[in-house]
Amino acid sequence: MTKDLKTGADRLAEALAEAGIRHAFGIPGGEVLAFVEALNAAGIATHLVRHENAGGFMAEGVWHGSGAPGLLYATLGPGVANAINVIANAEQDRVPLIFVTGAVDAQDGERYTHQVFDHQALLRPIVKGSFKATRETCRLVAQKAITLALSGRPGPVHIDLPISVAEGAAGNEPAYHQPLPSPMRPAEGTDLDAARALVAKAARPIILAGLDVVNQHAGAALLSFAEALNAPVITTYKAKGVIDEDHLLAISSAGLSPKADRHLLPLLTEADLIILAGYDPIEMRANWKNPWPLDKPVIDISAEMKLHGMHAARKSFIGDVAATMTALTPAKAKPAAASWAEATRHKVREAFEPVRAWGPEVVFSTLQQVMPKDTVASADSGAHRILLSQIWACHQARGMLQSSGLCTMACAVPLAAGYKMAQRDAPVIAFVGDAGLEMGLGELATLRDLDLPILICVLVDDSLSLIEMKQRSSQRPNSSVDFGSTDYPALAKALGGHGIWIDDAKALAKEAKAALTRPTFTLLACRIGRRAYDGLL
Repeated sequence: MTKDLKTGADRLAEALAEAGIRHAFGIPGGEVLAFVEALNAAGIATHLVRHENAGGFMAEGVWHGSGAPGLLYATLGPGVANAINVIANAEQDRVPLIFVTGAVDAQDGERYTHQVFDHQALLRPIVKGSFKATRETCRLVAQKAITLALSGRPGPVHIDLPISVAEGAAGNEPAYHQPLPSPMRPAEGTDLDAARALVAKAARPIILAGLDVVNQHAGAALLSFAEALNAPVITTYKAKGVIDEDHLLAISSAGLSPKADRHLLPLLTEADLIILAGYDPIEMRANWKNPWPLDKPVIDISAEMKLHGMHAARKSFIGDVAATMTALTPAKAKPAAASWAEATRHKVREAFEPVRAWGPEVVFSTLQQVMPKDTVASADSGAHRILLSQIWACHQARGMLQSSGLCTMACAVPLAAGYKMAQRDAPVIAFVGDAGLEMGLGELATLRDLDLPILICVLVDDSLSLIEMKQRSSQRPNSSVDFGSTDYPALAKALGGHGIWIDDAKALAKEAKAALTRPTFTLLACRIGRRAYDGLL
């Protein structure tokens, strides 16, 4: 086909580019070659990764850094299957990820079975929608996918692209534009009046803020609301930094730390009003199920209707989180003073201060002191993430990227890589356990190929520490959690980076400073020893 004629792949790629997408990640197969060509022609750079799972996390990192939805593509069969984990992560962690898969044509699928299965049937339980493109609907499905991915709580949307549609001439497709829906504003009426009365009456209000505040860019409204009420703020892990964690009203983040919960959960009992500002309990431990009495005054403000059953609320508002907080803000602000939870703020911070010369808590505190204040961190899943989320202070929304709904491993390095691609001048650091690093080790070569000079801190204890701790706490025998030692600095060098063993805070600070000016990635392998997290989480 001559290139002056548009193919279905061209139409699809152009519509995705119009949505602001400039990066796509994946591993090409024969069924997506036309789409890869079309992406590049439309101004969307395609980046080869070593595994589709990592490609999805890089796409998420780009979204955090640019605001444009992530784009992942995969060939049929094994390519699609490899991506299932990151698609499930996008659904649980509220990530607008467009997933385009190559597919055989319907008539071939009835007789040709090699690598063929029903992509849509596999993906529908974990995506917001799944569409199959035709010659006449490529732009339509792209625009529908973008709209759906970004509406309400963001999430993944799938587009199946048959070979004949991708490679053949596009059909006559009428112009179509679907504007993104605006979040609903709270209607004046008895419900809003009743909520305002609760706010006016409260002497000890507390705010529990979550990811909806971040995704709706409602941080400024949250800060104004909290200051007007002089209300302390607890955030979920993914909402860290939505108000600067140095602010006197920022109490702590919460989610997975029993040590933090011992201080934070009593505040919910002591408060005479709880305001849930974009709070999504998918991030929380089981002990955050019904964390306050059923008769407690609670105002729940969220992007979408909740069907979880994790807590009760007296008044619920769905839609525009910032507008709802503004509508509830009293005309006369309360006098500025230390919040009623100021003592707890100090206790939580003291609970995670280093008390020894070396250990994971010293690693995190040292790097916080060395790295610039605007550093963006990513965290893999494991014991280190729980401790890091309590110690590392964020001064901006999306200051720490992590998988907090699905809590999957091998996400930190590709998340950091994607963010660095979108924000080349930003200092970026990835925190990862040794098991998580080995799970996605091939992506170090991707960092080399893409010239991404991120800093990687790997906590080395030759064990799945969090699971080993759970085994011991339940009096089970040690099994399948320990593994042999790996020379991580040698691996970093072999894959084009710089690596060094770290055994003390002084060496860590020196090497982290050097990494900030190095043109390639740096891997700091911090040997912390077995059972290093005991008593810290």
